[in-house]
Amino acid sequence: MSGFVFSQKPISIESGEGSTLLADDGTEYIDAGASYACTPTGHCHPEVVSAVREQVGDLIYVQGSYPVAARTELKAKLSALAPGGIENVWLCNSGTEANEAALKFARSATGNAKIVAAKRGFHGRTMGTLSATWKPKYKKPFEPMIEDHVEFVTYGDSDELADVVDEETAALILEPVQGEGGIHPAPEGYLETAREVTEEAGAALIFDEIQTGVGRTGDLWACEGYGVTPDILTSAKGIASGLPLGATLVADWIAEDAGPHGSTFSGNPVVTAAANATLEVVVDEDLPGQAADVGAHLCEELEGIEGPIREVRGSGLMIGIEVKRGANRVLRDLALEHQVLALPAGRTVVRLLPPLVLTESEADRIVAALGEILAPQSKP
Repeated sequence: MSGFVFSQKPISIESGEGSTLLADDGTEYIDAGASYACTPTGHCHPEVVSAVREQVGDLIYVQGSYPVAARTELKAKLSALAPGGIENVWLCNSGTEANEAALKFARSATGNAKIVAAKRGFHGRTMGTLSATWKPKYKKPFEPMIEDHVEFVTYGDSDELADVVDEETAALILEPVQGEGGIHPAPEGYLETAREVTEEAGAALIFDEIQTGVGRTGDLWACEGYGVTPDILTSAKGIASGLPLGATLVADWIAEDAGPHGSTFSGNPVVTAAANATLEVVVDEDLPGQAADVGAHLCEELEGIEGPIREVRGSGLMIGIEVKRGANRVLRDLALEHQVLALPAGRTVVRLLPPLVLTESEADRIVAALGEILAPQSKP
């Protein structure tokens, strides 16, 4: 059933190393986002590969009720690395599952049903998280949703947050930087307001860090750059270098009454071994710092391009370039003419989510490619 879930690109990938991917015809590509932010340490980092190989040789699977060294180590590691006060860890297989658990935990702990989410937000494709996702195109084929208790607010509007979050609210779920919605960082003061209104209402504040976490924005967790700690933080994508893992980190008051929830493959030993190695590399090599430095350089150079660019926005190596022509046309030319793979974030935004090991010289190659594509004289 080729193409049933993903449309097939005309490039067949054979291997990868660092920030590059190699096609089966020998062509080398810079991975500037085609791996959905899932490779913070780069493709096939030796320490991650070694950890996976060792764990596969010892134990591939045993269910989560039995302690396993890799799983226990990851829970301890995430507890230590989490923003203060949210040290309880639940493991799953993906970002949508992590967010689904977050919504369930919040409802159980508060006894309330109402969920507040943001316009342009994206939180997953299961029925609960899809109901809290804004864009109609993701939902229409599966309607009716379970949206009776979901209310959407304008992202960045603090006054609207204060009006909508009330004593009937179980949770407010926000991305510190909206990803799928076009790369929109939270405006100054917005997350602080989110923290204040949820505390006043007795609701849980959930930060969806599926895309922003594990160093991508220049901090280990994007919320740390804002100085705001949620009650629940979700992570996935890059946490295990592309192997399927999600994590929901919760405060004590949530954990105490989270309700019955489970997952067959929660904390798979092989995947948690990959995650332990990934987090060690991210921290030991200060990849958040590298993301901050290379991302700042990349943004500065992008802003200097003469051409149809409306805005460059983002944080660290999570960058959106809003163009006046269609993003898909730009992405096609990047891939086929310049061997740079990137992503859209809506019809007019080119999204860059490269591995955090991206170098300045690789960043300059991305800029040069975009400059050539977008130069007024390059296209009729």
